[in-house]
Amino acid sequence: MSSAPLPVLDPAFFDAAQTARAWPFEEARKLVKRLEKSGKQEALFETGYGPSGLPHIGTFGEVARTTMVRTAFRLLTRDQIPTRLICFSDDLDGMRKIPENVPSKEAMEPHLQKPLTSVPDPWTNEYPSFGDHNNAMLRGFLDTFGFDYEFISATDYYKSGKFDAVLMRAAERYDDIMKVMLPSLGAERQATYSPFLPISPISGRVLYVPMKEVNAKDGTITFADEDGRDTTVPVTGGHVKMQWKPDFGMRWAALGVDFEMFGKDHQTNAPIYDKICEILGGKAPEHYVYELFLDSEGQKISKSKGNGLTIDEWLTYAGNESLGLYMFQKPRTAKRLHFDVIPRAVDEYYSFIEAYQTQDVAARLENPVFHVHYGAVPNPDMPFSFALLLNLVATANAEDTKVLWGFISRYFKGATAQTHPEIDRLAGYAVRYFNDKVKPAKVYRAATEKERFALQDLHDQLADYEGSTDGKALQDVVYAIGNGHGFVPLREWFQAIYQVLLGEDQGPRFGSFIALFGVAETRKLIATALAGKLLS
Repeated sequence: MSSAPLPVLDPAFFDAAQTARAWPFEEARKLVKRLEKSGKQEALFETGYGPSGLPHIGTFGEVARTTMVRTAFRLLTRDQIPTRLICFSDDLDGMRKIPENVPSKEAMEPHLQKPLTSVPDPWTNEYPSFGDHNNAMLRGFLDTFGFDYEFISATDYYKSGKFDAVLMRAAERYDDIMKVMLPSLGAERQATYSPFLPISPISGRVLYVPMKEVNAKDGTITFADEDGRDTTVPVTGGHVKMQWKPDFGMRWAALGVDFEMFGKDHQTNAPIYDKICEILGGKAPEHYVYELFLDSEGQKISKSKGNGLTIDEWLTYAGNESLGLYMFQKPRTAKRLHFDVIPRAVDEYYSFIEAYQTQDVAARLENPVFHVHYGAVPNPDMPFSFALLLNLVATANAEDTKVLWGFISRYFKGATAQTHPEIDRLAGYAVRYFNDKVKPAKVYRAATEKERFALQDLHDQLADYEGSTDGKALQDVVYAIGNGHGFVPLREWFQAIYQVLLGEDQGPRFGSFIALFGVAETRKLIATALAGKLLS
């Protein structure tokens, strides 16, 4: 059975899974059919990681989405087929360039092109190498989110001999691998290409050199080392690693991987990975190709440019469950990954959570939060939207959550930060997000003559609702005034409210805002705006 059991579910969930349409179930069905044909008794999922840098938001997305498919597979098979998730670190890869964030680039220069696990740790003496340091960061990163996985180091697998059998097969079938690889390369690269990258016995560097001989019988390769002399080394025992495209196929064949997803930038190479896997005696895994993220300008996100959100930036302003939702939704559509997507993702998450509580089993399996929480869906008591809290922070001039709780506890009788930690957590995110991202760009405008009369009417009529926290009744007043003053369409009235009173183009349900902020406080806000004091 699986090492991390599914949450306790009604048997109806297993039955409903058989016809569920959400994308993780569609992918998992392909895997079910695969195992039915092969007779294999275990499903192996893999994600890959390049430890030349620290784990990032894409790392989270890949592991989270793979875990979603794994959960769907376990439901489809009634959790009767064991599953494993491997996180593979390509840490025998050579360090091609010096990272920007190291303390001393000069100290790193002698180690260029050495395997990442042979490069000294530039930050501390805690880890034996640069690669080990980043691997530890990866494991800590994944553990933070509670992922169930097994970590595999390429260095360990190459050096311990766990890849030896497949590497010997690669030597035997060298010509077949070259027939796959050469058509994908330019003429200049073809002249020097080899799927084997020897690690120089002289310098310890990973060498990109042509082979002078590949001896399939002995399992050795011969090449010109850095001193110009011919050198022969075995392909086993960590003396070589494979080029990254052949390495994909070799790894799949050696480990018996059944499922791996990757970004669209790998899509054109996938047939190469598959063919090499099959040449080496494996069966190519099921794939899922996801779209890459875009920045606020619609440009592809690049780690070197730093033009997208980092995982730390997202988690400064929202919880990982909202990020999980963002990863679940339309993974094959290019989406903007920028600060302004966070509030909507948070509010969508709580909307899905609220809907989940009243849905039947079949609908729950289509609800994104089922996949975000891998079946263990919580039921937080969240009476406010994130957008509403953001506007409350603005109008209350809140620098911390204590100010917000003065309003929240009046609206939500008996609630405190201790009794409702989820509200307190969201309030903290709202304070940080507003002050860092919203406040600097906030622009109020003056009301038109028509809007002034309507806002004054709202101010006066609210006097009859002093102390009310009935959001629906207050919303009815707002609607009635908008209609009474001839706003057609009515959204022009609400846009005027948001722009004049809140300095935003859009905002929360205003009746709910009044209920939370307070009738007296809202009347004062209107008077302040009409006096022109918000404009300054």
